[in-house]
Amino acid sequence: MKNGLNLSTESIRNMQSKMAQEIREKRKSKQILIMTHQILGYPDFETNYEMIRLFHECGVDLIELQLPFSEPTADGPVFLRANQASLERGTTVEQCLDFARKVTAEFNIPFIFMTYYNILYQYGVERFIAECSRIGIRGLIVPDAFPEESQVYMEACRTSGVDPILIVTPYTPPERLAYLSSQTGGFLYCVARKGVTGSRTTFEHEQALFLESCRQAAHTPTAVGFGIQDRSDVQYLTGKTDIAIIGTQLLKVLEAEGLSGVRSLLHSMTAS
Repeated sequence: MKNGLNLSTESIRNMQSKMAQEIREKRKSKQILIMTHQILGYPDFETNYEMIRLFHECGVDLIELQLPFSEPTADGPVFLRANQASLERGTTVEQCLDFARKVTAEFNIPFIFMTYYNILYQYGVERFIAECSRIGIRGLIVPDAFPEESQVYMEACRTSGVDPILIVTPYTPPERLAYLSSQTGGFLYCVARKGVTGSRTTFEHEQALFLESCRQAAHTPTAVGFGIQDRSDVQYLTGKTDIAIIGTQLLKVLEAEGLSGVRSLLHSMTAS
């Protein structure tokens, strides 16, 4: 027993997560899965849709949809600017939910929401998570929702069948890593380095040790994000994690080269 929760019971629940099982099944035929990221409303919902259609065409395995927030503390300057631009365009939570309802119905890919706890709090935590379940959102990444401090959030996820995806870093102590691994749903999000999104990660021996400790602790598949920019990064992660998460680099390429550039980047990353 820890923090009032039975870890063995939680571990069993995590191993039985439908999304975790689907990831394991897909990994039988793919060395590593790819998860992509979109900030909703940036540059507009029409482009969001075209990007998701492109992700589907290129064989992306999971898609992360970020609800824009005014103070995205885990995001670097590229995502911060995109969040602000989306909000300035008037993007609302309801618009994001409506968009998610459309794409989850059209594309057979697990969709995940990423956002911050204040959005859930303002909307109503239980109401928001129940709506996620109704529209087909499979998991939630909320960096500032800590399981021992957000029991309403964790319980609502369990009740609604939405996976609460928790985050660990190379600076997470072993005991904390074991605890978060036991509480996460779907997969464990492993941040490759200290800091915010956007900067390139130099993958070295230290990262390999961290990823091995995550795999040893995890009751779910693992995913790695922050700083993955090209095929060489994905190749490095192959065999060390189940999922490579590509975010900022996709947005940079979209802004510089358009959809054709994104297609080329994804083809290079997903080529066997």
